[in-house]
Amino acid sequence: MTDFEKYIQRYLDLIPSADWLQELKNTGEKTIELYSGLTEEQSLFAYAEGKWTLKELLLHLSDTERVFQYRILAFARGDQNELPGFDEEIYAENSFANERSLGSLVEEYRLVRKSSQILLETLHPSVANNVGTANGNPLSVETIGKLIVGHNEHHLNMINERYLPQL
Repeated sequence: MTDFEKYIQRYLDLIPSADWLQELKNTGEKTIELYSGLTEEQSLFAYAEGKWTLKELLLHLSDTERVFQYRILAFARGDQNELPGFDEEIYAENSFANERSLGSLVEEYRLVRKSSQILLETLHPSVANNVGTANGNPLSVETIGKLIVGHNEHHLNMINERYLPQL
């Protein structure tokens, strides 16, 4: 197993069931429910110096999901161009998430997740195993869809373990 495969496996292992499309919906609902229970003040909390605020983390989920959506679309349509990686730290630094209302970030996340659901649910089954290259690594359409779920679960775990106990 390559280092990259080990890296993504840690996210794939977090998917609660084999029905990852249902889990896509479930993680979205859990995320919206969690964030809907926060105040504006709480959403500006970071558990340590140099860590993202809860607002920045939520926008990170939306940003990452958008990148993954593009990869899914490109590979599903047979695009063989290598796609670039992205630096989530630079994205977060330039997101201005903390200047936005929590409600606007939750709504954006909701819409991005709905878009992912529609994209993944309407793809023809024959493209699930289409493989393309992103950030120098081969990935299938289905694996990217699963990564959306596992990545989201990873951050929900981080919130529950490191943020919420300190709020």
